[in-house]
Amino acid sequence: MRGLLSGTTGTRWNYQVYNPREILMRILALVILTIATLSAAPSARAQTYDPKYPVCLQVYQSWRDFYFECAYTSLAQCNMSAWGRAAQCVINPYYAGGKASPGRRDRRHRRVF
Repeated sequence: MRGLLSGTTGTRWNYQVYNPREILMRILALVILTIATLSAAPSARAQTYDPKYPVCLQVYQSWRDFYFECAYTSLAQCNMSAWGRAAQCVINPYYAGGKASPGRRDRRHRRVF
């Protein structure tokens, strides 16, 4: 055991002194990497459905990129516009019209006293 440790006296810490230019270059590389990562991430889109129309046309521009045209009152009208395009008609989940009037009661429900 003594032969393996000959010439060493305890534990010595090997501190490496960095040059200020090297620190600046590392920070610059980290900033560039962070900017590249954030710019490659897809951006969040705002609400694309128009609540005035019950049917929307989903138009595909590329494999992952698409947009909605919510300007149709029926599926037949939307299908005519989608003909020959990379598109499909979808029911608008945010359609605000067509709800029952609040004064009308459904008689199937029990009254709660």
